[in-house]
Amino acid sequence: MKQNRKDKLPIITEENEHEYWIEFRKNLSPRIREAIVKKYAPLVKYAANKINISTKNIRDIEFEDLVGFGSFGLLDAIDRYDPNKDVKFKTYALTRIMGSIYDELRKLDSLPRSIRKDIKEVEKARELLEIHLRRDAKPEEIINMLGITMDKYNELMGYGIQSSITSLSGIFYTGDDADEISIMDTLKSSDKTNPEYLAEREAVKKQIVEALKKLPEKEQQVLILYYYDELTLKEIGKVLDVSESRVSQLHTKAIQDLRHSLSEIKKALL
Repeated sequence: MKQNRKDKLPIITEENEHEYWIEFRKNLSPRIREAIVKKYAPLVKYAANKINISTKNIRDIEFEDLVGFGSFGLLDAIDRYDPNKDVKFKTYALTRIMGSIYDELRKLDSLPRSIRKDIKEVEKARELLEIHLRRDAKPEEIINMLGITMDKYNELMGYGIQSSITSLSGIFYTGDDADEISIMDTLKSSDKTNPEYLAEREAVKKQIVEALKKLPEKEQQVLILYYYDELTLKEIGKVLDVSESRVSQLHTKAIQDLRHSLSEIKKALL
C-alpha cells in the first residue's frame, strides 16, 4: 500500500481500498477516516438528490439539509462497516445514508398526539356516516357531525396525507444491510432504465409490485395518480368520479394494506 506524505490525506482507490479498511479497523486512523469521508461525500449527495426528487412535491425541505442528514449516515457506516464481509462499502454506506435521511424525515413528519386524535375522529365520523348513508360521506356532512370548520377539516386531511408519506418513501431492507429498495421508487419507476438497479433488485421489486396488485383497483389508481402522476386529491377525485374525502380515505386504506403485505414480504426475506 502506497503511503502519502504526512501533510496529505491517503488517496483511496478501488484497488487499495480494502487494505486501507483493514488498517483503519486496526488503528482507527483519523486521516484514513477523513479520506474515506472525502471519497464517499458524492454518494451522500447522490442519495440526497434521489430522495429530494422523490419527495419534492410533498416536503418543504432544503437539499442541503438532506445532505446533512445523509452525512450522519455515512459516518455511521464508516464506524460499523466490516471489511471482512462480502459487501462493498459503497453498497453498505448507501443503505445507511438513505436510512439516516429517512429517519430524520420521519422525525420532521411526526405529528402531535392531539392532531393524530383529531384525524382518527374524522375517519371514525366518515365510517359512521357511510354505514348510515350507504354512500360516500361528503366533507360537509363530516364537519357538521364533528362540529368543526371546513378549514380545520382540510388541515387535518393534509396532515393525514403528510404523515403517511414516510410509509411509501421509506427504505425496504432485504435483510443483509447490503441492499435496499424504496416503495415510492417502485411506483415512480425513476430508475427503471438503470440495468444495474434492475438486476440487483428485481426479485424484491417484483414482490412489491405483487403487493400493489393485490390492492383493490381504486386503491391502486389512487396511489399511481398521487405518487406517479402527482395529481392532487381534488384532481384524483375528478378522474375517479368520487369526492375528495373518498380519495383521502382510499389513500389511507391503501397504505395500511401495503404495510401489512410488505411486512409479510420482509419476514419471508429475513
